[in-house]
Amino acid sequence: MFDSRTESDGVYDVQSVSVTFARGEDPTPAGQVSCDSRARCTSCMMRNICMAASLEAGEMARLDTVVQGWRSVKQGERLYRAGDPFRSLYAIRAGSFKTVVSPERGKETISGFYMAGDSIGMDGVCQESHNCDAIALEDSVVCVIPFHLLEALCREIKPLQRQLHKMFSAEIVRESRQMTLLSNMSAEQRVAAFLLNVSARYRERGYSATSFVLRMTREDIGSFLGVTLETVSRTLSKFQQEGLLTVQGKSIELINLDALDAR
Repeated sequence: MFDSRTESDGVYDVQSVSVTFARGEDPTPAGQVSCDSRARCTSCMMRNICMAASLEAGEMARLDTVVQGWRSVKQGERLYRAGDPFRSLYAIRAGSFKTVVSPERGKETISGFYMAGDSIGMDGVCQESHNCDAIALEDSVVCVIPFHLLEALCREIKPLQRQLHKMFSAEIVRESRQMTLLSNMSAEQRVAAFLLNVSARYRERGYSATSFVLRMTREDIGSFLGVTLETVSRTLSKFQQEGLLTVQGKSIELINLDALDAR
């Protein structure tokens, strides 16, 4: 979905992380990275919007001790599947993911898109197993944070506990907004709202808010917005004809944010 920064920008290039892990499993001793190359919040450019937000240097160093290491996930691979036991939260260090819900009867539905700085896996807390698949939209890297260790640290570091509560609350708000979008907005409004949301998330991370590459397919966008692939393509073409944006493949340039917001 989103371009990721390189190692020189403070987020490690996916290709530099060679450790891989079995599907749905947390890293085993044989698969863990060495202490010298483990993920560290103190060196991550995403720390101000991730789990380490608002932590002092000493508190951030303690959070580093519970981050179990990196896990690399190739494009199209699953970080976890619905039904897998819940053990860890995953902070996206580079790359992007989509979450897919597969009802017993019916078509798969995209339930969310996540980029560097987001944390995923919170769906597993309730029943101690995941209720969706998390699939990499591009070669990605996540930090593995065992939940039982995080819970214990939260009891000692109140700012970390508050940040974790904020993350859970943000997920509730996101789902509430998604329900509102699907129930009250026209197809054009849904596409416009989606693009503006992506724009705002880029801005928060220091990227361009008007020029970016969408890593998901038009079909994925349609599934997430509750419209067809054809509707997404037709709406983007209409917006381009109206001078609101330009589209070239998966590259998007937003020209008139105010006009999109007014749809």
